[in-house]
Amino acid sequence: MNVKKANKKRSISPKVGGPEKSVKWELRLYVAGKTPRSLTALANLKKICEENLRASYTIEVVDLLKNPKLGKGDQILAIPTLVRKLPEPIKKIIGDLSNTGKVLVGLDVKKK
Repeated sequence: MNVKKANKKRSISPKVGGPEKSVKWELRLYVAGKTPRSLTALANLKKICEENLRASYTIEVVDLLKNPKLGKGDQILAIPTLVRKLPEPIKKIIGDLSNTGKVLVGLDVKKK
């Protein structure tokens, strides 16, 4: 797993595997510092991606305490918020992502 650190964001790209190699998942997690809720959301998201997305995925973490203007583009009103940029359409999930079933439905990985 590669982790890139920057002032604005961190990207995490795992190994590509599984039957859905052509699907590219681009996820952006908005947080506010290293609060317990933000850290829990990131840990939950990593676990969900590793266990359920066999395709290529990227997680970008945006800390709104460092760069509050970055949340305007995705109209972030609450944190933590997960935004699925790709595959389209854009989807948003608010919270610490602890309910795996609801996150998978929200990301359209699994049907209701």
